[in-house]
This record gives sequence, structure tokens and C-alpha cells, in this order.
Amino acid sequence: MKIINICHNSLNLLLEILKNDMQKKITTEKINNIRFIKNYRRMWPYIKPFWFRALCSMLICIPIGSLDAVIALALKPYMDLVMVEKTVNSPWYIPLGIVAFTSLQGGLKYLSSYLSTWVGCNITNGLKKDLFKKLLTFPSSFFDKQNSGDIVFQFNNMADSACIGLLDNLSIFTQRIFSSVSLVAVLIYNSIDLALIAVIVLACAFAPVAKLQKRIKSVLDKTVVADSSIITMYNEVFAGNKTIASYNLNVKEEEKFKNILKNIFNLKIKMVQKTQWLSPMMHIIVSIGIAATIGYGSHLIMSGKISSGNFVSFITALILLYTPVKNLGNNLNAVQFSFFAIEQIFAKLEAEPEIKNNPNAIELNSNISTIRFNNVNFEYTPNVPVLSDINLTINKGEVIAFVGNSGGGKTTVVNLLPRFYEIKSGEILINNIDIRNYTLESLRENISVVFQDNFLFNGTIRENILLGKPNATDSEIQKAIKMAYLEDFISTLEHDIDTEIGERGILLSGGQKQRVAIARAFLKDAPIIVLDEATSALDNQAERIVQKAIENLMHDKTVFVIAHRLSTIQNANKIVVINHGKIIETGTHQELLKIDNGAYKSLYELQFKNKKHAQI
Repeated sequence: MKIINICHNSLNLLLEILKNDMQKKITTEKINNIRFIKNYRRMWPYIKPFWFRALCSMLICIPIGSLDAVIALALKPYMDLVMVEKTVNSPWYIPLGIVAFTSLQGGLKYLSSYLSTWVGCNITNGLKKDLFKKLLTFPSSFFDKQNSGDIVFQFNNMADSACIGLLDNLSIFTQRIFSSVSLVAVLIYNSIDLALIAVIVLACAFAPVAKLQKRIKSVLDKTVVADSSIITMYNEVFAGNKTIASYNLNVKEEEKFKNILKNIFNLKIKMVQKTQWLSPMMHIIVSIGIAATIGYGSHLIMSGKISSGNFVSFITALILLYTPVKNLGNNLNAVQFSFFAIEQIFAKLEAEPEIKNNPNAIELNSNISTIRFNNVNFEYTPNVPVLSDINLTINKGEVIAFVGNSGGGKTTVVNLLPRFYEIKSGEILINNIDIRNYTLESLRENISVVFQDNFLFNGTIRENILLGKPNATDSEIQKAIKMAYLEDFISTLEHDIDTEIGERGILLSGGQKQRVAIARAFLKDAPIIVLDEATSALDNQAERIVQKAIENLMHDKTVFVIAHRLSTIQNANKIVVINHGKIIETGTHQELLKIDNGAYKSLYELQFKNKKHAQI
């Protein structure tokens, strides 16, 4: 009775300490509980289609956990009858029963694992589909601030971490709950006094767990950044392999990679320092509990209050109960990262796109009469103006060219037209209606863009051209190829238009890429064409061919041209000179040449002199 009283007093003292500590942490715990419930509610739409299999997976965990008690319970009669009494009528069925129950438990574990994986993969795919769909809604400004590693990690790897952690931890939690309940029942069945000691020790072992979450949150944030940096490095080596080779950057790239690995190593060591002390501490606490039960259990055996079988059964159940507790620290990182990943995922999914359709947006048809920029101001970074008071009017069928010094804002002006970026103030009007009042889909359907470095997708020439009009007929495709001057090139290919061009069109030359992009734009047949220095990166021969293709594309269109070579825009209806984000001159080629000390005249004379010098 003295031992029991001591245990009761110890329990009361422990409860008092926990009560005082709880008052300090109650707000944090409420927040954590809310976050826990919120995260699982967020995940429910993805679990719902597979709820039955998910439920079966969880229900199977109940007998898996409960069967842990069978071995411990079976040892009592076996110990009493065989080891102690050595009776002839020994329970021979017990070893066979243990094998049978263990085999059943193993089979159920396999089934649970299969169902968890099946459900987990489907939930992960659902998340990835929504994340990818969301990624496509982000404006260009979002991608300007991210690197490729961040995108891959946040929109792909996080989904794996969230779902794997979610289901695995639910399964483990369910198994351990019912394992603990069944094992505690075995403890109580064998000895209430010893069970009380075991439960007190178990409570002491769980007490430090609540302190871990804050300790590892900052490390998790930094780990995500470091892991994404690894992906970025691989992507840079893939895309920039020629640059790395030509500038002998191997050593420099190796050093950068080593530094990233060193940073990840330091973060993992920090994580170990902040969490892995829990397991050895629990080992110590658990060993104290086992020692206490052995000591007091020996007294109970000697006094005849319990049998040897009771004691062996109790110790076995206790060890089975304490084993997962000792390994709790090893699983905590995965649990925390799972919730961290869920929060990161839904922060992305719930983010409102900066550029989106207005509630009452209307469709823009292809009959476009005028385009006007009224007092347009724009900035990439707050309070750092890029464009100031841009005013322009472009009529149907006109060709307007933008020239000026590098970085002056030419590309930015045309990027605002399809709403790649949102203006700060002012308005851009098509047919006297603000473009923000048109649906994004219809606005962009009426604009074709040919960039300086056009992006081609992995696949065939046909597949890349058909992006302009997926349902185009063979005759339409052939016409686009002819107008883009691709016929001669395609005729030399073994598989003709169905030739694979590699990732980003790596198997094509610069001029060939441009002509594929022009064929794509020709097939789209949009009334507005944007040419963003489409020939500046080409040699003279390629430029001449591409320029002919561009002239075909421009026919009967309203065209915006960003020009590097002024010789290509002399016939433009209007030339706009932009420097430092402001329009400083506007007129035709001849009108601008008449301005003394004019910016356009200076650019033209400089290019003419350079060209004349090159010919000499």
C-alpha cells in the first residue's frame, strides 16, 4: 500500500506541474489544435473520392495494433503451466496460436500498406493536378521572383511529403492507439499496482513532446529553401551546359554545389540536435519504468500476489508498449514536415491570382478597331517606376515599332497588352473597353507573340505548330509552313513534320526555331501580332529568311514591333522611341530623321556608321 500511495502522490505532483505548464501553453495548444483540424479539413476533398478504401486501411490498423496483446497475454498460461508447474498437460496450442496470430497480423499489415499506398498516390495526384492548374494561373511576376527549384519543390515534392506523411502517420497512430489500449488492458489484467507505475512513467515520457514543434519550425523553413536549391542547380547545369563548358565553370559550379550540400548537412545536424535527444531521453525514462516494475514485481511475486506468468506477461506487454514510445522522436520529424507541407500547399492553392478575370468580364471578338494606352504607369518593384505616362493610339492594320536604349521599357509596354503583368495606374483600351474587362482567355486568343527566344515544347514540329490551332487541317498546317519558309528545311528531315525537336527545340537552329514559332503564330491567325526582337539574335542569312516569314505573318494585322535593327522598321506607320520608361519621340521614319539631335536619328546614324564600317 505504501508503494501505491507513493505512486498516487507522484501522479498528483505530476498533474500539478503539468497544470501550471498548461496555463502558459494553452493558447499555443489551441492554435495547434485548430491548425490540425483545419489541415485535415483542407485535405478532405482529396480524400473523399477514396474514403472507403482509406477507412478500410484505418480499420485494418485496429486488429493490427490489438494483436500485439496476444503474445503478451499468451505467455501467462504458458509460463505458469510449462515453466513453473512443468505439467504434462501443457498448452501445446499456444506456440501455434502465436504463429497464427502473427501471420494474421503480417497479412493485415500488407493489406493496410497496399491500401494506404493506393489511396496516398491518388490523393497526391489530385493535389499535384490542382497545384499544377494553380501554377498556370500565376502571372509572369510570380515566376520572375522564383527559381526553378522552388517551383518543383513547392508544387511537386511538397505534395508527396504531405500525403505520405498524412496517411503513414494516421496508420501508425491508429495502430499504436489500439496497441496501447490492448497492452494497457493486459497490464491491468496482470497487476493493477504495476500498471499504475507503468502509466505514470508513460506520462513522463510524453511530457517533452509538446516543446518540439517550435524548436524545429525554423529549421524546416530553411530546409525547404536548401532542398529547392539542389533542384535549381541541376536545372542550371542542364540548361547552361554549353556556357559552363565554354567558360570553364566546372570548378565554380562544383564549389556552389558543395556549399549547398554543406548547408543541407548543417540543417540536418541542427534537426538532429533539436529532436533526437528525445529518443535517448525516452529510453532512460522507459528503462526507469521497467526497472521499477521489475523491482516491485519481484516483491509481488515473493508475496504471492501475482504469479510468475503474470509477471512475464506484464513485462512483455510493458516492453511492447514502451517500444514505440522510445522511437517517437524518430517519427516526429516526418509528422511535423507533413503538416508543414500541407500548410505550404494550401497557402499556394488558396492564394488569389494577381491577374484574373473580373466577375463581369466579356469576350473580346477578333474585330479590333483601336488600341489605346492612356496614362499607363507600371513598376515591377514598388516605388521603382518602369513606365511613366505612356499614351498611344494604334488603329487597325497599323504597324507600330518601339525603339530605344536597352532597358528603356520597350518589352514592358507590349507585355502589358496580353496582361502578362498588371499596370499600376492608367488604362489600356481595346475598342474603347479596358482590357481588364475582357476575359483573359479571349484577350490572349486575339494576340500572337513571337519572342526573341521562342519556347518550343518537347515533341515534334507538327505538335509545336498545332499549338496555334489544335484543330487545324493538314492544308492549314501546310500553308503555315509555306508562309514561314519552313518547306525546304522540313523536306530534308527523315520524318518530315513529325520529327522530334528535343526539349526547348534544342535540335533546331535559332532561325529554324523562329520559323516554327512564326508558323505557330500564323496558324493562330490572331488580329494582333507582337514581335519582340524576333530577328535580333540571328545571323544575316537567317534574318533575311525569318524577315520574309514575318512579313507574311504581318499581312492585314495590327502589329507591335520591338526592333533592334532599325532597317527592319522603316516602313512602320509609327515609330515610338522609349527611354527610361517614357516616350520621348513619336513619328514615321522620315519624320524622326528630321528632328535635329533626335534620339531616333542618333540611333539610326550610329547603326548606319557601324554597318558601313563593317562593310569596309
